[in-house]
Amino acid sequence: MEANYTISRSDAVRLMTNILYNVEKVIIGKRFAIELVINAMICQGHILIEDVPGVGKTSLVSALAKSVACSFKRIQFTPDIMPSDITGFSTFSLKTNDFEYKPGAVMSQFILADEINRTSPKTQSSLLEVMEENQVTVDGITYAVPRPFMVLATQNPVEYLGTYPLPEAQLDRFFMKISLGYPEPSEESRMLGRFKYGSPLSTLLPVTDGIYITAVQNLAETIYVDHQLHDYIVDIVRNTRMQDEVILGASPRASLYLFKSAQAWALYNGREYVVPDDIIQMAPYVLEHRIVMRQEARLKKITASIIVERALESVRTPVI
Repeated sequence: MEANYTISRSDAVRLMTNILYNVEKVIIGKRFAIELVINAMICQGHILIEDVPGVGKTSLVSALAKSVACSFKRIQFTPDIMPSDITGFSTFSLKTNDFEYKPGAVMSQFILADEINRTSPKTQSSLLEVMEENQVTVDGITYAVPRPFMVLATQNPVEYLGTYPLPEAQLDRFFMKISLGYPEPSEESRMLGRFKYGSPLSTLLPVTDGIYITAVQNLAETIYVDHQLHDYIVDIVRNTRMQDEVILGASPRASLYLFKSAQAWALYNGREYVVPDDIIQMAPYVLEHRIVMRQEARLKKITASIIVERALESVRTPVI
């Protein structure tokens, strides 16, 4: 099958739904979080999952990677990991009498950056180029990563010991930031029954492959977005920059990502056009982690979530 394979809208919806059901064999009661991860994947974006230890962050990423027949590598971020471990390095070969590139862990289609905030900012920055341009540069030579490519990072809250806050440039490259939270008691009870005889991850089988994912990614870009919604997105993002409690509002990249996430959400819901509700539903997950608050705002307990809520309330919703 060729890489430029096309797919119908109904088949695309079926594919995304199959991935959702497959991941739910492992992750119980977190359907919307899984849908957001699939949304980011269809938008060729990267996702950051922040939560306390033990709620299933790594299991969610592993289940998604197993659901798609693509290459997958896990990078366990620790204080002593080096940038060359991620991007690769050049070494001199006596056979060829020349330098050869030894690929790093990032040369894969799906990357699990586990506990990304447990390594130094220098090592974190080694992901900046590949997350933005789908390539790495080692000793002046550029190497492209395979497509589809996605970084799925997990992190514990920065208040935990041994963690480093991600810099703004790194956060801005994440398409979305989500949180899983603790399961409901009934869901936790179901989890005990499902994991009674081992992890379902060990028997999880793929339901699609990279060629079909690429086809859905291409289809999502064709979803119609009215020009009024272009202005609506820009007004929401600009409003986050104008509020008094904010040092740094959402970037122009955030406008583009909100646009793309609305397209993918419309496709997932079986539509060939975006409606305002698509934008409203995706806005918190695309925008909040990009907003930097003033110190006095933290004292007043005004959060980035409140800033986005204000923006959505302040900007007039267009009637399409």
